[in-house]
Amino acid sequence: MACKYCTSTVEFALQASPGVQRASVALATEEAEIRYDRRIISASQLIQAVEETGFEAILVTTGEDQSRIDLKMDGVLDETLIMILKSSVQALPGVENITFNSELHKVTISYKPDQTGPRDLIEVINSATFGHVNASIYLEADGRDQHRYGEIKRYRQSFLWSLIFTIPVFLTSMVFMYIPWLKDGLEKKVVNMMSIGELVRWILSTPVQFVIGRKFYAGAYKAMCRGSPNMDVLIALGTNTAYFYSVYSVLRAATSENYMSTDFFETSSMLISFILLGKYLEILAKGKTSEAIAKLMDLAPETATLLMYDHEGNVVGEKEIDSRLIQKNDVIKVVPGGKVASDGFVIWGQSHVNESMVTGESRPVAKRKGDTVIGGTVNENGVLHVRATFVGSEGALAQIVRLVESAQMAKAPVQKFADHISRVFVPLVILFSMLTWLTWFVAGRLHSYPHSWIPQSMDSFQLALQFGISVMVIACPCALGLATPTAVMVATGVGASHGVLIKGGQALESAQKVDCIVFDKTGTLTIGKPVVVDTKLLKNMVLREFYDYAAAAEVNSEHPLAKAIVEHAKKLHPEENHIWPEAREFISVTGQGVKVDVSDKSVIVGNKSFMLSSGIDISLEALEILMEEEEKARTGIIVAIDQEVVGIISVSDPIKPNAHEVISYLKSMNVESIMVTGDNWGTANAIGKEVGIEKIIAEAKPEQKAERVKELQLSGRTVAMVGDGINDSPALVSADVGLAIGAGTDVAIEAADIVLMKSNLEDVITAIDLSRKTFFRIRMNYVWALGYNVIGIPIAAGVLFPSTGFRLPPWVAGAAMAASSVSVVCWSLLLRYYKAPKIVGS
Repeated sequence: MACKYCTSTVEFALQASPGVQRASVALATEEAEIRYDRRIISASQLIQAVEETGFEAILVTTGEDQSRIDLKMDGVLDETLIMILKSSVQALPGVENITFNSELHKVTISYKPDQTGPRDLIEVINSATFGHVNASIYLEADGRDQHRYGEIKRYRQSFLWSLIFTIPVFLTSMVFMYIPWLKDGLEKKVVNMMSIGELVRWILSTPVQFVIGRKFYAGAYKAMCRGSPNMDVLIALGTNTAYFYSVYSVLRAATSENYMSTDFFETSSMLISFILLGKYLEILAKGKTSEAIAKLMDLAPETATLLMYDHEGNVVGEKEIDSRLIQKNDVIKVVPGGKVASDGFVIWGQSHVNESMVTGESRPVAKRKGDTVIGGTVNENGVLHVRATFVGSEGALAQIVRLVESAQMAKAPVQKFADHISRVFVPLVILFSMLTWLTWFVAGRLHSYPHSWIPQSMDSFQLALQFGISVMVIACPCALGLATPTAVMVATGVGASHGVLIKGGQALESAQKVDCIVFDKTGTLTIGKPVVVDTKLLKNMVLREFYDYAAAAEVNSEHPLAKAIVEHAKKLHPEENHIWPEAREFISVTGQGVKVDVSDKSVIVGNKSFMLSSGIDISLEALEILMEEEEKARTGIIVAIDQEVVGIISVSDPIKPNAHEVISYLKSMNVESIMVTGDNWGTANAIGKEVGIEKIIAEAKPEQKAERVKELQLSGRTVAMVGDGINDSPALVSADVGLAIGAGTDVAIEAADIVLMKSNLEDVITAIDLSRKTFFRIRMNYVWALGYNVIGIPIAAGVLFPSTGFRLPPWVAGAAMAASSVSVVCWSLLLRYYKAPKIVGS
């Protein structure tokens, strides 16, 4: 595809197809993403719909491919073996479909990963064919990569071939004419007034025009057939005008004894050469816009070490396998320095895993039994045994890649501006070029400009022709069409590498306008996990003994505060699996506390009202401590032993590191911060004061959070919402930009426009800053693309010629046109070097 005309044509054809619900076509990626009903239309019919518009199409993937594998069959396959193989594979649980390609010796199998996997399929195939056939992974490059590499190769070859013919044409017309002895040889007449130089240029430019440049003819023909002229039409018109006028001029000279011909063979051949060079450089540059995705896909290791167990669960051996053969519930051994081959959880071992390549978090994360790991991350020290849970397309890495690819397909609203201009641009350019030629031709005939400006070998018709061709080729709208999608592609890829997943151009454009951010409290501004922060003993006793009684009482409770007490008590014991004193007569009162008998003592752990209802007297000292803790946004938990208060445990949900610095930095970006929470006003005010947020809304229900967001929007604000829980989902959807904390719930992540994978507040700044820098580049791309046409078209039309004699040769106009597209893509590519802002304290 060359410009926005092409994408609009393909989009229209797809959307007009029965069963298609939505179709989006991207110029930068040259891909279409289609949502359709498979009961009404098939993928092959969609390909046919695209090809009917004059474009080629290949199938990249369908929704049916998510659990599919291609296997290569080495060996002789007859009909009997195929029948045995097919029935054996289909008998496996979870196998949905199997197709054979006898020419490629390939079998494609769709399956349910919960029930079977690629290794089982290979084993069945090998055993069912009695060793006559050996199945293995079918090694085939991604269809998109094959297409892009093929396109790069074709343009490079076309350009080099055109160069072989064009250089002599250029030399004979522009250089040799200034070398006396060469000039005499080239001006020697062959037939009447036709010279050797003209004949040589004609012969050399013909293959460039009709063989090397045939793609422009094909593209122009198809574009005119569908009634949507594009760049190919402009190029074909411009080069054909120059070529056929030159043929006419040379033939007239050959049949006349006094007619001096002027040819423009160098114009047509050099135009095609420069355009081919521009397209070659443009495709190379566009390929680099998706490097972030390529790097993500390359994170997965090629091989994995599979552990084999006996019936008693003992490891009896290990085997190195292709990582694509990993199945659900396999146990993979990960050595120090090795990559985790699949998503899963640790069943044995301790280590630190560097997850920066997936989450952007630079600090290695401690992993032990029960902790989850992500495929593609690096194990830094210690051996881990990992049970695979999500394999292939279900893995986090594959989902991130899919999300970024989908985001790169989504159009930003600002792109509509370019679309509107492109729809009328080419017809207007063709009309303007014709008016330009007519104006200069009439002016020449009327002698309204000095004939001293006209080259001796050229009349007013030929000069007007040059102006018309220059206008036609300089005015290509390609740069305008590439201005937005290339920047969005690079930005979404860069965002993913920084741990910020941006779900498309709409989210990116909205984020750069944000002037107000609404923060949830729990899990967003705070860690979201209560921890013990202080302990006040009111009786003389050993702290470890105090916590032994408290932990024994709370160990059977599922309440988050109880878990915080047990976790803190564990730290006071050096052994890993400490056994708490036996507890009897366990009584739990929801929202108040627990009663239990530990050893020979009665233990009560709970709040003030629970103590009073249990007949326990709370001293003035204890009441003062409770009031102080409440002012600090902490929860005071009273521990009583044998009806006497012995201590108070302060539990708090700690504020996230750098929360205050983040709020301060946002203020410097002219972004106001507001906190909305369902918590009480006392806690909310304390947290707000600590992080530096002045405007606070407390005791808000989920629907009230969304109402507050809408109220801010009605006041003219562009609002972002940052949250992590199910209760934040309505507000995330209502906001102009919803930012979900990556460690939050699936519902919140699904509802959000941007996902902060590291769960760090600093990434809120990164998301807004990246979007602002991206749209600065988009605006500059538009300034360059439009400015180039606004300035270039009048110059090409000869506006400077009457006063200065300056004219823009068509081949120079073609080179400038090619350079404009390349420069837009390269300007977008500079986003690859984006650095996230560093805030004080981070």
